[in-house]
Amino acid sequence: MSTGSDFSGRQAPQPVRLIGVPMDLGASRRGVDMGPSALRLSSLVAQLSRLGTTVQDVGNVTVPDRESLPATPEARLDAIAAVCRDLALRTAAAIRDGCCPLVVGGDHSLAAGSVAGTATAMAERGQAIGLLWLDAHADINTPETSTSGNVHGMPVAHLLGLGFPPLARLASVFPAVRPEHVAYVGLRDVDPAERETIRRLGIRAFTMRDIDERGLRQVMEEALDITTRGTAGVHLSFDLDWVDPAEAPGVGTPVQGGATRREAHLAMDTICDSDALLSMEVVEVNPVIDEQNRTAILAVELVMVGSRR
Repeated sequence: MSTGSDFSGRQAPQPVRLIGVPMDLGASRRGVDMGPSALRLSSLVAQLSRLGTTVQDVGNVTVPDRESLPATPEARLDAIAAVCRDLALRTAAAIRDGCCPLVVGGDHSLAAGSVAGTATAMAERGQAIGLLWLDAHADINTPETSTSGNVHGMPVAHLLGLGFPPLARLASVFPAVRPEHVAYVGLRDVDPAERETIRRLGIRAFTMRDIDERGLRQVMEEALDITTRGTAGVHLSFDLDWVDPAEAPGVGTPVQGGATRREAHLAMDTICDSDALLSMEVVEVNPVIDEQNRTAILAVELVMVGSRR
């Protein structure tokens, strides 16, 4: 998170505005709606405050109960779009107020709103944003290509202007992000249709094989170079399933072969060193299948690493 000087000349951390999104409408497995509570109970605010960061916890975005919605894909999409519209307004307002938005979820479909809000606020300054996506999954399906219909597998497509129009047009600028400003790190479970979209759009995607062969530091530096080239900075979208289930068992869609705890620390250190972070979200923490809140505690730990200046 970027910094500013106080009157003593020391670097003061940028204020953080914490926004919870207790949503599981985009997923088939229940439980990630409790993610914001799990992170707060793991002392997220207190830990950030220990770093000297001013934290404004503005509570949660209102999310409708799944049971209150008609049992149709269209109703689910409309409800997610409404939540993301609210989140986009809140994220944009945080940046206008000089804060770094920290969004805690919730399923990954919320990124269509958080990133759109950051893109809107920066577009008002005539600037574009980069998108750094740490995830086991590419999340670039559309309702037409998805085999599951789960909207948490679609936010990158929406941010690139594809898919469901109400989710693809939340930002004041269209698309919210450009393909050349997007980088994936740590992919290891990608659908054939997603592979084709990534290839067609020329998006840079680093897999776990790239990390194994080249090392995490080199991959992260290249990803940051891509996402900061021609942009004002980076929105970080961190899905905890990027980390191996041995370290982070409580996630929405675990996939074996992910990053180690040490690699996750190094990734966040590298992002912090770049001083390019504009906003971020931490998503897909599922306390229902977690082990003694290990995953939420790790999520807080990693936010802390990325916030040290």
